[in-house]
Amino acid sequence: MADRPTVNGWNNINLNKPEEYSSEFTVDGNRYANVTNVTTGQRQLYLVSGLGGTPLTQRSLLTTTNVDGKVEPGEGYNAFSKSYGLTKLQNAEKANKQQSTKLLSTPGISTKDELAKVKDSKEFKSSLANVGTSAGITTASAASVTEDLKKEQGGTRNQFPTLQYPEKIQLKFQDVIQFSMVKYSPKTFNTGNSESLSAFNERRKINPSGKDKNIIGVVTLPIPGGIGDGNLVDWGSNSIDVMQASLAGIADAAIGGGGGAGADAANNKINAVANNADAVRNAAKTYFTEQATGTQNTLSRTQGAVLNPNMELLFNGPQLRPFNFTFKLSPRSKKEAESVRGIIRFFKQGMSPIRTESNLFLKAPHTFQIQYLHKGEEHKFINKIKECALLSFVVNYTPESNYATFTDGAMVSYEIQMQFTELEPIFNDDYGLGTGSGGPDTEIGY
Repeated sequence: MADRPTVNGWNNINLNKPEEYSSEFTVDGNRYANVTNVTTGQRQLYLVSGLGGTPLTQRSLLTTTNVDGKVEPGEGYNAFSKSYGLTKLQNAEKANKQQSTKLLSTPGISTKDELAKVKDSKEFKSSLANVGTSAGITTASAASVTEDLKKEQGGTRNQFPTLQYPEKIQLKFQDVIQFSMVKYSPKTFNTGNSESLSAFNERRKINPSGKDKNIIGVVTLPIPGGIGDGNLVDWGSNSIDVMQASLAGIADAAIGGGGGAGADAANNKINAVANNADAVRNAAKTYFTEQATGTQNTLSRTQGAVLNPNMELLFNGPQLRPFNFTFKLSPRSKKEAESVRGIIRFFKQGMSPIRTESNLFLKAPHTFQIQYLHKGEEHKFINKIKECALLSFVVNYTPESNYATFTDGAMVSYEIQMQFTELEPIFNDDYGLGTGSGGPDTEIGY
């Protein structure tokens, strides 16, 4: 189809390819270009200028999306993601798809055969039927991103075996530590409860000791030496002198009771200063002189004194707890060596980021629930641990300082070091009220 129609806002940038149309659009302050092939439905997203309108010397290709929905990153993908983040890229890609959808739905832009081919593709099938007329993102394009996030690269593992070391460990008679892997579940916004001011809903609950559907794999090991925990809370010194406190009190009165209340509070502070000794009045005069002139330490220079800073240690917020574990695994049989190999792979693969099928997004790795067990039940004399992310996993294949293997190639000994951090801080109510009416607590808790 050599003489394709002209579409408002689109032009042919390559005379040798009349089937390729280009248009420009702006999203989040960046200027982009869309190049759509109306024969195949393939579309490309280019960056034309960054925030502030600075033009590029040439267009930078960010992504190419084929008719089957496969997204290939371009030469500018990594630099753009690093500078602007994936959210801006997602927004641009949504708008890019909308641009292409509108173009392909223009009468006469494609032959019947070409349009039929595009309409039958999974990438544009729903989009062509739901073209929006507004400048916003269509429902179909937003749904495409959601679907992409659900589809993961082939070979992604989401079910893992149940493994243990040593082979004959007795869960009912020995104390063990159990690592239950779960698919990471982000918190969702709280939009349904009008009485709650919390921005997010609670994270899903996991029951490691039961057959929890969220658990996708379990590793059981003997409790190692050197276990411990350290609860952390962030406190910091803070000071506020009498002048700052007075101004804050005036502002508080004005905000809470209006301008009249603020004026009354100001008059009370002025009268309090006037009724005090000369030293107080001089200190107040010096303070406001410093504020007006931008000078500092005038009172200290002229009178060898400072305003009482009322220094106090104040609470700043909670901190997340880290947990480190070291295990030496020395298999004594072929089956035990296979279990050790599986355990190492379990943690390595489980902690790895997950690519979506399109390669456009990276999803969070799986997370872990760690639990100490005493005779098959939760250990009441060792701390509990909330859901954790595995930050570091280090394997030493020669912990005895010499290379040695069995006849099948399995190492005679392995040492693994793991560093976890809890996803959420510990709160007072996590411990509960204990058991019984005023009775003693029966577990250490977190």
